[in-house]
Amino acid sequence: MFRKVTNGFKKLFLSFFRFDESKDSQRYYQILRLKMIILMLMVTIIPLSLMYLISYHEYKQAIKEQAVHPQQVMLNKTKHSFELFLTERLSAVSFIASAYPFEELTDQKTLNRVFQVMKREFGGFVDLGLIDSTGVQISYVGPYSLIGKSYKDQDWFHEVSIRGTYISDVFMGYRKYPHFVIAVQQMKPTGETWVVRATIDTDKFNSLIWSMGLEPRSDAFVLNKAGILQTPSKFYGDVFERFPFVISPVSYEPNVIETLDQKNEKIFLGYTNFNSMPFILVLIKPSACVMRPWETLNTELFFLFVFSIFIIVLVVFKITGVLVKQIEELEHRKGQAFREIEHTNKLASIGRLAAGVAHEINNPMAIIDQKAGLMTDLIERTKDFPQQKKFIGLAHSILNSVDRCRTITHRLLGFARRMDVQFSLLDLNEVIREVLGLLGQEASHRNIDIQLNLAEDLPNIFSDQGQLQQVFLNILNNGLSAVGKEGVITITSREYDLKSVEISIQDNGSGMSKETMKHIFEPFFTTKKDYGTGLGLSITYGIVKKLGGDIQVESEEGKGTKFTVILAKQVTQGGEL
Repeated sequence: MFRKVTNGFKKLFLSFFRFDESKDSQRYYQILRLKMIILMLMVTIIPLSLMYLISYHEYKQAIKEQAVHPQQVMLNKTKHSFELFLTERLSAVSFIASAYPFEELTDQKTLNRVFQVMKREFGGFVDLGLIDSTGVQISYVGPYSLIGKSYKDQDWFHEVSIRGTYISDVFMGYRKYPHFVIAVQQMKPTGETWVVRATIDTDKFNSLIWSMGLEPRSDAFVLNKAGILQTPSKFYGDVFERFPFVISPVSYEPNVIETLDQKNEKIFLGYTNFNSMPFILVLIKPSACVMRPWETLNTELFFLFVFSIFIIVLVVFKITGVLVKQIEELEHRKGQAFREIEHTNKLASIGRLAAGVAHEINNPMAIIDQKAGLMTDLIERTKDFPQQKKFIGLAHSILNSVDRCRTITHRLLGFARRMDVQFSLLDLNEVIREVLGLLGQEASHRNIDIQLNLAEDLPNIFSDQGQLQQVFLNILNNGLSAVGKEGVITITSREYDLKSVEISIQDNGSGMSKETMKHIFEPFFTTKKDYGTGLGLSITYGIVKKLGGDIQVESEEGKGTKFTVILAKQVTQGGEL
């Protein structure tokens, strides 16, 4: 299975980089670079993006938990404070109901004395009353006249009769001030019951809320089980108004949920139900306050992520540019090497042919040379030979032609590399002037201006004079043919570097197309259809390479051609530096 997956990825990778090389090479390298960029960006950016998203989620959850925990702790502490306050008041009322007999509590003085002690010791008590089993208030201490008031039809009286204790919601009542009631039932030995009922103001509720030390945008309050505010809220209304959210499910442990408020802003809503008491403590904090550390960290992570992406893209573009350029250079060198090998093979074939032709010509030329020499000797010895001078001149003409043929075959043998190169110390500027001496008359006849920019301090080189003359002669012949009449040929010599010199021959002739330049060093390739042999530049290329040098061509149609020959200062017999 693993091998199948690996092979699948391998095929996908190879198909991704497959391209038709027969098309435009420049387009090929552009597409290759584009594909390399896409692949490298995918390999780097996708893992980085995944790491950023995972970090984003994990850090957010961790910071949320760290931010929510203090809210839960605060809810728990405040809840215990509320429960302690209510338990103390409930215990005080329960103690009065159990410690004092019904008859004593019916006495106004006794009830007033007990009320004053409760008010002084516990605080918050507004009034205190005794209610018999029929629901009628028997005695009362407080700001209102409630003696004789009947509570038998009210829900709280029935609840305290069943449960024994009762803590009411906050309400206004006659007092027009928020308060709540605690009632405790007590039973006589005869089975008759009575109820001690105390009213407590909610100032302690508010003080407990204030003691939480809330931030300006945070809010805390108490609700009853119906969702009615029991304490005032900063942002959600006053006492007795309905809270706009439904608090669920019931939880006696601090619970924090993330939701939206009435302004559609994120908030953390924490709540907890009181144990055995009808209240819910609520603490609300805006998400912006709770998650401020996360927002700061997220901003830093985001900028780090963007900066990393920028650096990756920059590096990828730079690296792919360098790699594709190196690949292109290697491909170019490989193509050039193949062309040189092909060219060398062609030259070798031509060389073998030339050697064979040269040897075949040399044999009859030697016979002609001998016979012409013999004729000359016979004519010179015969004193009365008619038209002796004329025949001697003709014989010498034959001998000169033989010498010329011998020179040509000698060059053919040189082309075939059957001749040894004769190295000597040369003044390259002088070699150029000697070649120009052979072509000066033709250039003058056609009004061609040959300009010399020869470096006077050009160092001498160790090379073959005859071979170099052949090189420059071939290039100049091509230049003369290209410029026609009244053209300009500029010859420049200079020191190329510490190990070599450079000679450039530039004309303002017709120039060459790119397609022509690809074939100019190939044997038998010529643009001179009527009289060209196509061997001049092939021989030139072979000589330059044999002498350890290099030849370069720059040309543009309609603007001329520039041949640059780079020659080593010191060359071994093998033609290497």
